[in-house]
Amino acid sequence: MSMSLIADNLVSIKERMAQAARNSGRNPEEVRLVAVTKTVPVEKIIEAGTVGGCVFGENKVQDARSKIETLGTDAYHWHFIGHLQRNKVKYIPGLFELIHSVDHAELAGEIHRHSQEHGRVTPVLIQVNVSGEASKSGVAPGDLENLLDRVAHLNGISVRGLMTIPPFNPNPEQSRKHFAALRKVRDRMQALNMENISLKELSMGMSNDFEVAIEEGATWVRVGTAIFGTRDAH
Repeated sequence: MSMSLIADNLVSIKERMAQAARNSGRNPEEVRLVAVTKTVPVEKIIEAGTVGGCVFGENKVQDARSKIETLGTDAYHWHFIGHLQRNKVKYIPGLFELIHSVDHAELAGEIHRHSQEHGRVTPVLIQVNVSGEASKSGVAPGDLENLLDRVAHLNGISVRGLMTIPPFNPNPEQSRKHFAALRKVRDRMQALNMENISLKELSMGMSNDFEVAIEEGATWVRVGTAIFGTRDAH
């Protein structure tokens, strides 16, 4: 994919995001873009960076470390959106502005511990498996309150919201019920007014269904293929 096409794609995605927000009566500024850079080389990230207005999302800590070492964290902003292994948490503090994929209390505790060692507070989202799909990570909706209660006292992390990954379906309308379910469970948890828990953010929606996700309340959408093209095998 040519470099100019990446920039054009990014502009188009941002326009579609804004229109989806307006269509659902929302302020487009409430919805932000994570450009998913899994397997994407540095030169393509630089091209996307010329457009501005997004952060970059990595799925693997080792790949992210290499890219962040090259590009830094001043002009480029990074989120971690993949499955996070506990033995990789020690590399997390200072690299990422938001972790989208905390799915159990032990992982939250590990992030808390390493963040405290670095004098930091790491913002996180709790991943919720709203579809019940066995292959997906995430806490079950019925267990979310207990998880939030267990991590509320951890001052090395800051819970900012929820994330989900619905089953892939080429018809984006088939994802709507899952996005709506995440919004509803978030609303129920917010009503509990749990101390030290903020659930403002909803990370949901990818290349094929981000507009539906925005209509259902997404504040972060994670888009890769629609910007950078089909990924190389990795």
